[in-house]
Amino acid sequence: MATSTEPTRTRTPIARVVGASLIGTTVEWYDFFLYGVAASVVFGDLFFPKGEQLTGTLLSFATFAVGFFARPIGGVVFGHFGDRLGRKNLLVLSLLMMGMATFAIGLLPTYAQVGALAPILLTVLRLIQGFALGGEWGGAVLIVSEHGDPKRRGFWSSWPQAGAPAGQLIANGVLAGLAAFQSDAAFDKWGWRIPFLLSAVLVLVGLWVRLRIEESPVFREARAKQEPADKLPFVEVITKYPREVLTAMGARMAENVSYYIFTIVIATYAKEHLGLGKSFALNAVLIAAAVHFCAIPLWGALSDRVGRKPVYLFGAIGVGVWGFVFIALVDTKNFGLAVLAVTIGLVLHGAMYGPQASFFTELFGTRVRYSGVSVGYQLASIIAGGLAPFIAIALLKAYDSGFAISVYVAVCAVISIVAVLSYGETRERDLSTL
Repeated sequence: MATSTEPTRTRTPIARVVGASLIGTTVEWYDFFLYGVAASVVFGDLFFPKGEQLTGTLLSFATFAVGFFARPIGGVVFGHFGDRLGRKNLLVLSLLMMGMATFAIGLLPTYAQVGALAPILLTVLRLIQGFALGGEWGGAVLIVSEHGDPKRRGFWSSWPQAGAPAGQLIANGVLAGLAAFQSDAAFDKWGWRIPFLLSAVLVLVGLWVRLRIEESPVFREARAKQEPADKLPFVEVITKYPREVLTAMGARMAENVSYYIFTIVIATYAKEHLGLGKSFALNAVLIAAAVHFCAIPLWGALSDRVGRKPVYLFGAIGVGVWGFVFIALVDTKNFGLAVLAVTIGLVLHGAMYGPQASFFTELFGTRVRYSGVSVGYQLASIIAGGLAPFIAIALLKAYDSGFAISVYVAVCAVISIVAVLSYGETRERDLSTL
């Protein structure tokens, strides 16, 4: 007879839960990364005063970073209600918010049309995107982690992570297709809007799938046994789990920074520093993202066999070293070598990103788990992901060389290595007893 804590208690098969999380995170990351790619190739010209090219791109990436500052706020708010009310409803809300903001970006007037109002509106919508994504990640990985077989938690929970390259794949694919069949003038005038408007269709698909799954059985069991915490979940996380929050933040440094260097900064680097067309970097990332999508679940599965720490450390060390090779290969201006540079970089990144969902989930107790994973994950996003493109382009502008960017990645890798080494293995933890 099955106990009340076993995953089989839910009527929703694990494959459907994984599918719902994957589709939802794919849509959310498509929306989020679409902004990043557009910021690197068109937003600097369209939404800011005309001036020196890299300066416009820096301003564009500054609005990109704004979304990351909103993510911890979204993580706290969504985490609070997710720990009190459940994971499912909050996931539906985050998807709706992200989709509406992205659709609205596709309708925005440019600086030439409305002046300073254009970057203001762009920034507001970016803040909404960041707020929504701040609540999305924690709920998506938790509803899978708390449904699945504990012995395969790393594998199952890595699938929502695969939504990142899937979203990147779609975003880059749509933009690359438009760039290939349109002139630069047509793309800059109206073609860039199409991917943002298409978000509405993707959101409807994601909502339909998410509404068909049930609440996490681990959460239901915890709610049946106890009343909600007296304190705010966020306060309990900060007071009871400070080490875990810092571990998650440190572990994210190499993962987050390397990802944006390999997928976002490369577009500006290739276009502005190497004088290559838009399609060069977009197509390289497009190919590499497909490999990345396949690699993430494999790394997650490996973490179920050997542990989260060894796999994560391999990825952190790998990107720290590969950052130097990456720049050297892209500098050749050879498309095949650029594809190799991005692909290997993202495969190494996947060694961190694959087990990350299960690793972070296993750090926190059930009644504050949504808040815990969201706070640890999203606070690091400000320092790492949000500022990564801005810092990288500032370094490029200051030193006129990609070597400084490689050093930046290596320093972040050292921080992640120290953070992961400082914490014990979590693979054997029972989520229902935390």
